[in-house]
Amino acid sequence: MKALHIITGLGVGGAEQQLRLLLRHLPVESEVVTLTNPGPVADGLAADGVRVTHLGMAGNRDLAALPRLARIVRRGRYDLVHTHLYRACLYGRIAARLAGVRAVVATEHSLGDSQMEGRPLTAGVRALYLLGERLGRCTVAVSPTVAGRLARWGVPEPRIAVVPNGIDLTRFAYDPDARRRTRAHLGLPADAFVIGGVGRLVPGKRFDVLIRALAELPADCVLLLVGGGPEEPALRRAARAAGVAERVLFAGESPYLPDGPPGPNPPGSPPSPDLPDGSSGPRLPDGQSPPDSAPDADLPDGSYGHGLPDGPATPNGADGSRVPDLSTDGPSGPGLPALASAMDVLAAPSPEEAFGLAVVEALAAGLPVRYTSCPALEDLPPEAAPDAVRVPCDAGAYARALAEVRAAGPGPRTAPEAARHYSITRSAARLMDVYAAALARPVPPPRSPQGVSPS
Repeated sequence: MKALHIITGLGVGGAEQQLRLLLRHLPVESEVVTLTNPGPVADGLAADGVRVTHLGMAGNRDLAALPRLARIVRRGRYDLVHTHLYRACLYGRIAARLAGVRAVVATEHSLGDSQMEGRPLTAGVRALYLLGERLGRCTVAVSPTVAGRLARWGVPEPRIAVVPNGIDLTRFAYDPDARRRTRAHLGLPADAFVIGGVGRLVPGKRFDVLIRALAELPADCVLLLVGGGPEEPALRRAARAAGVAERVLFAGESPYLPDGPPGPNPPGSPPSPDLPDGSSGPRLPDGQSPPDSAPDADLPDGSYGHGLPDGPATPNGADGSRVPDLSTDGPSGPGLPALASAMDVLAAPSPEEAFGLAVVEALAAGLPVRYTSCPALEDLPPEAAPDAVRVPCDAGAYARALAEVRAAGPGPRTAPEAARHYSITRSAARLMDVYAAALARPVPPPRSPQGVSPS
């Protein structure tokens, strides 16, 4: 089987890193097209041996990108097209049908009750989504909660399959050496109580709640925010206003996976047919990335965010907040698993999530978790994650909850059943079942104008 994955962008984000992890575990020859922003995850995919093409799309209304995308699909002779994120699902499904590919699968990563990927769920957004959905064979929901939202929107239930996000349990397993090493890199005392916040620095994640909660906690408590995005300046101002700028550390974007072992397209496998040169923008040779495309005026700036610059960072931000020097571990600093080992608790105040991947990854690292929304846990019995406690999205409530974790002291750093439930190998196997069903479904015969199949 040969599959093409089409995604809106490849900056550091949950959907983007989930795609890279999945491709490492799917027994499928896979290639990727990113409509815009070939960021760090594109480099990682290229290092894994996956061909990545940057379409160079200028914005949501760049209709000229559609025929270019259709040509890529047609020339690639793919058995199946799999789309990810709103814009890629819309353009990718249309392009696949124009190219004659009938097995089209889409994954819905970010559908909330009131927004999708940071955009409000207006009637227009919903209408376009449902229009595009009819062009595919199956929509994959990352949780039963998302499946229910899709059904309420009007997607027929037989066209919905649940394939949860997956994690690499061994990569997130607690590592005391990584804890010491990462704390040293970050300049954190060994006895500091480190509260972790992981995710895009956008308003919907509500990391401002954690900053206000930190102001109510003792001086040995530090907030470590892992992620990039447009909300960072506002969060820095909030930390300064709350008098905790010296206790808030912005670690920038951190990769889930290191570059290194090849993915499911190993060296020596037959080369993929060349994709059109001029029509699709620059390709990504091994280990290289093209220049960043122009900012997308139609999407929030927070779609992709910014990581730390290459080289040593300044010891403090302009507002007095701490900025780590992570250059010894490379431009991205320690990876997310090492940062999780350095934390003492994960706090996730976002009131609306489609899955809650950061929470599950923290559980895999053996961390206690205090969260506001996490369908991944809400779809499981409470005993699957006994040290994951739901907290209202309120600074005072988080301050009290985090103080209780600090007072209880460190516990065993072992992964609960909830983390084991979301193994990436299990998710990859479920997705292969979806692929098989999409490919097996017969194409209906053409019908005459009177509605009678020709003999």
